[in-house]
Amino acid sequence: MIAIIDYACGNIESVRSALGRLGCEYELTADPARISAADKVLLPGVGNAAEAMQHLRESGLTEVIRGLRKPVLGICVGMQLMCLTSEEGLTEGMGLFDCRVRRFLPEEGIKVPHMGWNTIGNLEGKLFKGIPEGAFVYFVHSFRPDLCCDTIATCRHGSTLFSAALKYENFYGTQFHPEKSGGTGAQILQNFLAL
Repeated sequence: MIAIIDYACGNIESVRSALGRLGCEYELTADPARISAADKVLLPGVGNAAEAMQHLRESGLTEVIRGLRKPVLGICVGMQLMCLTSEEGLTEGMGLFDCRVRRFLPEEGIKVPHMGWNTIGNLEGKLFKGIPEGAFVYFVHSFRPDLCCDTIATCRHGSTLFSAALKYENFYGTQFHPEKSGGTGAQILQNFLAL
């Protein structure tokens, strides 16, 4: 069973639709026991990192997530919450990835938020099996994770090269939205489910 963590800050419907297209059974839950019993766990997220982290803490789910030993995928803000800190609201994250999240700096000719299709490269590991260098995926974000030892994919927006995906042990994260990234995103989700 796949658990989608329900904490009032997720892009839940698009994730549910993507899993449905893949023919997956899933459960939307905030129950620690159900999350711990799942085979795979998704932590989606949109909006403000500080508010999202507050929801996770208040629901007691931060320690549940940290203690998981099965594959966990954080998406967008969900991944940012798994990092050390975020400049958005000066948020302390769960510290699963050795990475800090920073705001895109103003740059002439570059729009923030970074919104739309962009390419990913430097792809490493099973999450990107069958995905070619330079594949297009969909982003919507104003804050981005630094490059770090946990980086398994990169993206460039203007002059900034940032982590498009992270991995540490059983924890994975994508700054882009695989559930909105067409066939490429579907393959990435399928790869995650096959871990």
